Amino acid sequence: MTPEGAAAQTLPTWNLADLYAGPDAPEVERDLKDAGAKATAFRQQYEGKLASLNGADFLAAILAYERIQEILGRVMSFAQLLYAGDMSNTEFGRFQQNTNERATQISLETLFFTLEINKLSDADMQAKLGHAPLRRFVPWLDTVRAFRPHQLSDDLEKMLHERDVVGRQAWMRLFDETMADLRFDVDGKKLTSNEALNLLYEQDVAKRKIAADAVSKGLGDNKRVFALVTNTLAKEKEIDDKWRKFARPVSSRNLANQVEDEVVDALVSAVKANYPKLSHRYYKLKAKWLGLPKLNYWDRNAPLPDDDDTPIAWSEAQSLVLTAYNAFSPKLAEVGRTFFDKGWIDVPPRPGKAPGAFAHPTVPSAHPYLLLNYHGRTRDVMTLAHELGHGVHQVLAAPQGQLLCDTPLTLAETASVFGEMLTFQALLKRETDPEERKVLLAGKVEDMLNTVVRQIAMHEYETRLHASRREGELTPEQVSEIWLATQREALGDGVDLPEGTGYATYWAYIPHFIHVPFYVYAYAFGDCLVNSLYAAYQQAEAGFAEKYLDMLRAGGTKRHKELLAPFGLNAADPAFWSKGLGVISGFIDELEKMG
Repeated sequence: MTPEGAAAQTLPTWNLADLYAGPDAPEVERDLKDAGAKATAFRQQYEGKLASLNGADFLAAILAYERIQEILGRVMSFAQLLYAGDMSNTEFGRFQQNTNERATQISLETLFFTLEINKLSDADMQAKLGHAPLRRFVPWLDTVRAFRPHQLSDDLEKMLHERDVVGRQAWMRLFDETMADLRFDVDGKKLTSNEALNLLYEQDVAKRKIAADAVSKGLGDNKRVFALVTNTLAKEKEIDDKWRKFARPVSSRNLANQVEDEVVDALVSAVKANYPKLSHRYYKLKAKWLGLPKLNYWDRNAPLPDDDDTPIAWSEAQSLVLTAYNAFSPKLAEVGRTFFDKGWIDVPPRPGKAPGAFAHPTVPSAHPYLLLNYHGRTRDVMTLAHELGHGVHQVLAAPQGQLLCDTPLTLAETASVFGEMLTFQALLKRETDPEERKVLLAGKVEDMLNTVVRQIAMHEYETRLHASRREGELTPEQVSEIWLATQREALGDGVDLPEGTGYATYWAYIPHFIHVPFYVYAYAFGDCLVNSLYAAYQQAEAGFAEKYLDMLRAGGTKRHKELLAPFGLNAADPAFWSKGLGVISGFIDELEKMG
């Protein structure tokens, strides 16, 4: 479905009024002033005094801190969502920047709190935890105190916190606005990145190539800007990691994700070792189906010859996903339906809108919002299932409160990928035509390869890029060389990536590298985890769905070992990753038998 066709459906946009009526709403200023006043009073009451507080008073301090964070979270979420809806709107950009600056100044008043928590001795903390109601916050306290070895002096922490709005955040904004303003010349039409990249899924190879060339040219024309952003943020991270004494660039992300370095290393090693069985094998098979000796990079996500790519109306997509959710758990579908009924989803592609898709949790006193760019393809239905999984997870975890509702990235992808799997299995079950089943299965394999193999390849790109940046600034060409090397390893001989390929600049459009360095392995973690989880579901007796919902409701109150234990799964076991990757390999086995 073309962007014009998607727009013709009058696709729904979100209603942000549950947060604020608009950027000029008096409630925005009221809440910022309220947060500021509360933060000042909080500092005056508690700064320098945490060690002397008993358990009950310490709990009161945490609850007061949580309330301030929720007020700021509401305002900042509104500013972020407004901006994501139209990043080309200068007033929205200005509003977000001003909001971030004010929120940063307010949060400076409360910054002492986590710094002082980390100065408390273990004995002092244990004494405070003698107050039973305080123990609810042990997971949050453990997360805060995990960073004790990496904490700097109070003055340095305050300076870095205050400078962030003109440092990392400013470079992120430059990236976002540059991408939002870019237009790619595709056959005489000026398209956004989202619209142009969507054409790589067209049946017509000529259209795919034209779109691919246009994206290559547009990114190439701006590669100096993207390389500058990349170099600057990588150098900033190097400086930060050096001062905080992190062993490797990925280590800070692993700590935030509450997952051990060795667990992530085991995941990465397992996926790389399986490149030949997975992506290498599949892309050679796909090249044969398309009648090509090798796939060009614009053929990698092409539909199969027997795929009629019939557009899927938004109403049908909604029905497909909710029906799949309901078959697993009526509660899951009930929560999911709320997003459609109450205007919590922004669906249509449009100029200036953030590309891709996301689920934003906002704050527990409100509700999440989903952003999509829906073009009517099967993969867009899967994206809806994915982001709705995030949204349902966020709703179910919200009662844990502002400080305990968030899950680490490794677990945040569980509900989303599980939602995709439920939807895929429902689509596969209803399809009786052998060729259509082949198309569906191939589409799922490609999604899984993009989620597992491609994300680990991008993790490798980040790893090598950050290592190389420590030797000095990288030219755009050097960045491209690292990108191509890691892509060639992952995709194998089935995809042609010669010297001079236009694919060399495709690192430039990926926002994760800019916004959340070393995020991407979480997708592979989540996919492999869900493959094992879904296998457990297929073999489970009654009660699995309720255990699954309990896992989502836990939010950030439990670690991955605790959450997976009821299902008999352990991510620290090397066999765990092999089992998850075996699901993908099994699907490819089935496709090979289909011919």
